[in-house]
Amino acid sequence: MRRRPSPNFAPLTKALVVGTTGHEESEKSRITHHASHIPMVLASNYSTGVNTLFWLTRKAAEILGPGYDLEVVEMHHRLKKDAPSGTAKSLAEILADVRRQQLAKVARHGREASSVSARRKKSAFIRSAAATCVGDHTVIFAANGERVELTHKASSRDTFANGALARACRETKAGLYTCRMCWVKMNASR
Repeated sequence: MRRRPSPNFAPLTKALVVGTTGHEESEKSRITHHASHIPMVLASNYSTGVNTLFWLTRKAAEILGPGYDLEVVEMHHRLKKDAPSGTAKSLAEILADVRRQQLAKVARHGREASSVSARRKKSAFIRSAAATCVGDHTVIFAANGERVELTHKASSRDTFANGALARACRETKAGLYTCRMCWVKMNASR
């Protein structure tokens, strides 16, 4: 597997937006270290719509409770290298957090669980590819007789860049910020 280059942070004097995912522990340590010197925003996705989906997913999981089966379904262009995507992982982390579960213990990919009872105890990642699809993410809450679906569909990569720019310019104090922290601050200043 081809490895991406390690991030080069030195010398940093300006605010930094980090939107890559899949960091190794040594890279996470470097990010944390540099965040003590400069403002740094770290997120798996900077789209305002996706960050709204993150918030809605948490609220729906809290309201619907453990009686619903959970799935995260994503579709991307066929050349996308990571699976599941950082956004799908973030959605699954939210679901696991609400249920007070460790994602590594409850995540499954596709339909690989051996039985229906085993599948019910786990959250699924399902991925498909389409030639030009920028990125679609759906969180499914399914119970007997009903299903709730929360979906975000990106039709342009501009949405990610615009979201990053909106959040990059807001923080001036050194620290590690999330998109949600920046969003709350941005909305409070209106």
